[in-house]
Amino acid sequence: MIIDKEEIQKKKKKLDDCKAFLKKEFIGIDKIIDDLMEYIQIWYLMPEILTRPVVINLWGMTGVGKTDLVRKTVRFLEFQNRFVEIELSNNDETTWSKSVSDIFQSNRLNDEKPSIVLFDEIQRFNTIDPDGTPVPQTKFTDFWELLSDGRLSKRERDDLEHYLFSYLLRKKENDRRKKNGEAEMDENPYLNLWDAKELKKYLSMEDDVMSIIDMKEEDMIKLILKKQKEKKIYEPIDYSKMLIIISGNLDEAFQMSRETSEADIDANIYHAFTKKITVVDIKNALSRKFRPEQVARFGNIHLIYFSLKTEDFQQLVQREINNLKTKTKSKFGISLKVSKNINELIYRNGVFPVQGVRPVFSSVVDILDTNLSKFLFEAIINDDKTIEIDYLVKEKTISGKVGKRIISIPYTGRIDSIRQSNQQDAVANISVHECGHAISYMLHTGFAPLQLKSKVASSYAAGFTFPHQIHDTKESLLDKIKIYLAGGIAEEIVFGENNASIGRSHDREQATALAADYIRKYGFDEEYQAAYSLEDYPHRMQHDITDKKIEKLIQDLAKKTREDLILHLDLLKDMSIELSKKGSMLPKEIYETARKHQLEVSIKEEGYLHIAEYHKMLNP
Repeated sequence: MIIDKEEIQKKKKKLDDCKAFLKKEFIGIDKIIDDLMEYIQIWYLMPEILTRPVVINLWGMTGVGKTDLVRKTVRFLEFQNRFVEIELSNNDETTWSKSVSDIFQSNRLNDEKPSIVLFDEIQRFNTIDPDGTPVPQTKFTDFWELLSDGRLSKRERDDLEHYLFSYLLRKKENDRRKKNGEAEMDENPYLNLWDAKELKKYLSMEDDVMSIIDMKEEDMIKLILKKQKEKKIYEPIDYSKMLIIISGNLDEAFQMSRETSEADIDANIYHAFTKKITVVDIKNALSRKFRPEQVARFGNIHLIYFSLKTEDFQQLVQREINNLKTKTKSKFGISLKVSKNINELIYRNGVFPVQGVRPVFSSVVDILDTNLSKFLFEAIINDDKTIEIDYLVKEKTISGKVGKRIISIPYTGRIDSIRQSNQQDAVANISVHECGHAISYMLHTGFAPLQLKSKVASSYAAGFTFPHQIHDTKESLLDKIKIYLAGGIAEEIVFGENNASIGRSHDREQATALAADYIRKYGFDEEYQAAYSLEDYPHRMQHDITDKKIEKLIQDLAKKTREDLILHLDLLKDMSIELSKKGSMLPKEIYETARKHQLEVSIKEEGYLHIAEYHKMLNP
């Protein structure tokens, strides 16, 4: 093998330029881009040495830019004519293609040269249902063959023979018609465009279609018979020089993607949780959708997208504003100045951390583009060269200073208006409930919760207390039960038992489930050491035996929780008043309020895991 070092250097430079280009295009995924470029390096620089295709998997929540990253990479490396996107599906809806091989053939990717394929939304091609039953598959079964060794079987031998016989039969019929002076079957009885294309495909011919059309009939038949004898036309096509990119959303791994009130949970919290997802989590999630031997075929190159951090979203908003400034200047010659209040307005109404970047783009259009057009019209008519845009929070108006004139447009962000619609009394009720959770959380963990909210972007009044990750132990399970019970008990203490709301229902379900597991599953109660939680076990223990114990456990914990909250009643009231006014409290604000009431707590970062000091216990 002769290696062209100069050509490799040129390609290496192209790859480096591609990396720099992608990092300008995408925010917050530098690590993904670095890894992607590293893994495709051998395929791009020296495909000749590959004996199997390179398989790269991209996993992440929706809207993080997986597909866009692949498309932009393909465009930069100028592989558009050697690239195909395929979305595999189990549905039996009518489609032209029933196999990956067919799609490759129709896209002319059957010549064993370097190419790229993107299998997108792969989670929809599951071979196992959520309950574990196999899904019958009739389409795209050769996908697994491709992942296995990069070789795909060609059409059946019968296809080519059928083609040859039908051609000869048609020719014979035409000869008969000609002899009898009848009209022939078609204008060109020997080889039309469809014939030529099919022949090129069957025989893997390098010739262009027009030259095949011009072939003499006897030459064409000789060629078919010759190729049949060579047997090569029946051999599988070798796709070892192919770059296979598999992309998907695995909700089983990204459990945060199912969280409610996404617009209100801090982006950094999501980021910290997704950052802990590993290849093991991905493989476990895959094993709930695919059979073990299929999971193995995905390989070991798994690039995991973290959800974006707060600063990433802020950077994204700023980048979109900068693009708008540049466009306004180049198209209309008008300088645009945008205040930080506009950035904050877009962030508040456009950032749903779990939904990625798409809502941000639509909010920029909704808030800035639409209103800018009104200011631009005014500026162009009056030959003004400057526009300054601001958002007046109290007045709820977007203000545009065009030249020396001020134009005001009433505007309330879509998500802001939902948050503001929550009634004062409902917010007060929720504030006490959430502060009950928060105080119990601080008493049992020693640190402030990550976020405390009593006004969220929801059509009904709601709130949440966002915890850190807590390692489950005998003690922490009991603490968690108390934290769950604390919301409803706080309402009883502050508003009286008759005014306590039904917002406690989910809390009590969670508390009961933990108490049941405490006794039935984990054997933390010395009176019940068998596993009472097994459903399908032939010697299953009776649940009702443990019911009284579970009820007594929850009663005792509810009593302790009430005592704890009464002991910190002043803190509960003060914090509830503060939360109802602000609608949300950050760890620092919670910490300061707790300190005023002599409750010492600390602040822990988003990714912190609350776990006992086992190492010190083992090595005293």
